Amino acid sequence: MSLVDAPTGGAEEARGLILKDARLVGSDGPPVDVLIESGEVSVIAPGITPAPGVDVVDLGGRWLAPGLWDSHVHMDQWALARRRLDLSTARSAAHAASLVGEKLRDDPPPSGQPLVGYGFFDALWADEPTRGVLDSVSGDVPVVLVSNDLHAAWLDSAALARYGYGGHPTGLLREQDAFDVSTRVSAVPDELLDGWVADASAAAAARGVVGIVDLEMSFSIDRWARRVAGGDRSLRVSAGVYPADLDRVIERGLRTGDVIDGTGGLVTMGPFKIITDGSLNTRTAFCHDPYAGLEGTPAGRGLSAYDADELVDWLRRASSAGLVPAVHAIGDAANTLALDALEAVGCGGSIEHAQLVDARDVARFARLGIVASVQPEHAMDDRDVADRLWAGRTDRAFAFESLAAAGVTLRLGSDAPVAPLDPWVSMAAAVSRSRDGREAWHPEQRLVSSVALAASTRGRSSVEAGSVADLVVTETDPLSAADVDLRAFDVAATLLGGRFTHVALG
Repeated sequence: MSLVDAPTGGAEEARGLILKDARLVGSDGPPVDVLIESGEVSVIAPGITPAPGVDVVDLGGRWLAPGLWDSHVHMDQWALARRRLDLSTARSAAHAASLVGEKLRDDPPPSGQPLVGYGFFDALWADEPTRGVLDSVSGDVPVVLVSNDLHAAWLDSAALARYGYGGHPTGLLREQDAFDVSTRVSAVPDELLDGWVADASAAAAARGVVGIVDLEMSFSIDRWARRVAGGDRSLRVSAGVYPADLDRVIERGLRTGDVIDGTGGLVTMGPFKIITDGSLNTRTAFCHDPYAGLEGTPAGRGLSAYDADELVDWLRRASSAGLVPAVHAIGDAANTLALDALEAVGCGGSIEHAQLVDARDVARFARLGIVASVQPEHAMDDRDVADRLWAGRTDRAFAFESLAAAGVTLRLGSDAPVAPLDPWVSMAAAVSRSRDGREAWHPEQRLVSSVALAASTRGRSSVEAGSVADLVVTETDPLSAADVDLRAFDVAATLLGGRFTHVALG
């Protein structure tokens, strides 16, 4: 069989396939053959004799593991960010403005269109991001810069006027105002965005990804159905819904896990996502104690988007309709509020981020059966900010091992575009608590590699007969790889329901 011409029809490959001479991740045994039939692993044994019509692919002793999932993605935003001005290297507002100026000189947007940048971190900047700083380089071109965590947008005067914020004193929008502007600048023709998403999906498959939980803030179910119909079949997608569109989902009778018609099983209804607080970098994550330097101020502990009764009402309404909640909570007070509401409703679900958790709440995650959906690379991005703003509390920040030791189910993700859609990067951060050669940050919170891998495969720790043939082939054993090597781990092939979505066997 020519692997590059492997069928790309539905979620499952109907033809039989033998993966020959595969080493199973998590097993000490010798290489085996793996027979795949009707999209499932049917037999694992040495020396399987192929029946007529069954294709054979020799893995040459490479390693075989369950395919990877990213449990928290904003796919449209990730596809867009891959084409926006990269501001991740900006070390000050002035530096960011200089990058904008260079872009406007060398590659300006079409006349009348805004320049959109993404990825700045302003929490540690010595200077303030203001409209005036951008005006000094932008002229009459609207400039919109979206922060790395998506919770802030920095606009020049032309963009402020264009999007209805002409009287804003600084040009730095937070939370809902930032979300609204980000949604507007993300409005591109469907065919263009679909192509960019297809490229991003293929890139994810090339990293061993077989599925994502897409928590795009706009209603995405119909977009994904259109994309699959148009040939984008690289990933499984669990598509979430927010309060603004909850009625639409309830009216359709969709419950979490339901297959979306016309998608060949690739797209399912995802969770009900609700955001209870902000983010660390914007100092809007809701905390029990004030941020360092903000003591005594009205918003010194961050912001809560809902009071307890409101949150309970939303969760009860969604869960009674069969939608599993996914509650955004970053600060420790937000996590307490979320756990209180989930316990009151008795519905289970996940808490997304769980970045700062009160020690008394760790056991509550386990007792209530709440999944901690965490993004380890955020710990590497935010360690310096956390040391400053959460001084004295960072022993319980990004406390992955504490959660795992308490019996909490972990799911790893990227929150792309906040971090790259690459589970190997997430795993590397989880097992090392380090990046760029720095000392490990709170090394006591490192996960062992087997736990990190299982948290990246929806709990599948090994390839077993009877399991879906969503698989990743790697050149070496990920469980014995050095931390630094995981970040750029070699992926030789990816299969989705027994169908190759990426091949680089060589």
